[in-house]
Parts: sequence; C-alpha cells; structure tokens
Amino acid sequence: MGRTPHSNTLTGWREWAGLPDLGVEWIKAKIDTGARTSSLHAFDIEEFERDGADWVRFRVRPWQESTADTVVAEYPVHDRRAVRSSSGHAATRIVVKLRIRLVERVITVEVTLSNRDEMGFRMLIGREALRRGFVVDPARSFLGGRAPKETRRRNRGRD
Repeated sequence: MGRTPHSNTLTGWREWAGLPDLGVEWIKAKIDTGARTSSLHAFDIEEFERDGADWVRFRVRPWQESTADTVVAEYPVHDRRAVRSSSGHAATRIVVKLRIRLVERVITVEVTLSNRDEMGFRMLIGREALRRGFVVDPARSFLGGRAPKETRRRNRGRD
C-alpha cells in the first residue's frame, strides 16, 4: 500500500494478524512491547534433521478453545533462545522465521514456538517485529481491521 519498511504503521494493542505461508488467514495477536521476540502458539513440536540441517515440525491452532483448522508446519530451526515468561519462568525455545501480516503489511520475523493454550492470545508480536516501522496506540484495537464475523465466532475469544 505504498508504505516503506520504515513507515510508521499504526497498530493497536491487539490485532487480527495472518500467517500467509501457513495458510492461516486470521489469528488474534497481542502487540507486546514488553516482549523482545514474537511468539506463536505451537504444539506437538518435533525436531528432526533434513539434509544435515535442524528442522522443526509443529502444529498451530489459530482459534482459542477450538481444535478446528489445525495446521501442520515444517521450518528450518533459525535459533534457540532462553526466554523468560511474564511469570519469571525461563525456558529454551525454538525460533523460526515466519512471514506475518500485520495491519496490511507482510514482514518476516523471528518467532519462538511455545504452548500458549492457557494464554488469551495465540500470538504475541514483540519489539523486534514492531521496530520495523510500527507504532503502537495502547488505547486502540484492530486498526488493521477485524476478521469476518464468522471467523470471530470460530475464535470464541473476546474481540
């Protein structure tokens, strides 16, 4: 839409994002300036080797409280990082590079894989992604638009 990678794209504190390479059109994300790296709800995480390189296979459920539309993904392992949760618990997580759509822009970001079943959002978008030209207005939500009503119903979470 004519924006440069360094534009100031306004985003709210929560947004409907997309994961184009996974075929996930809509996933509710919390914009989290307190988190360095973005995080995606993933489960059945299984590491394996392909052509001498470390890869990971995982499943993604884009909807809260629902097993519908589960996606299986395979990506090269980009990194492993020690991550401290908001509760202070430290764990090593696998990092992959994923394309995400946020407020009509598509960017490639580093994403940690973790089980977020107990969390209110399937995805967190952290500072490393946001410093690519996003400005957060903490008083607003869904500046990139809302998922269609049918999709929002499937999510079952508040929006």
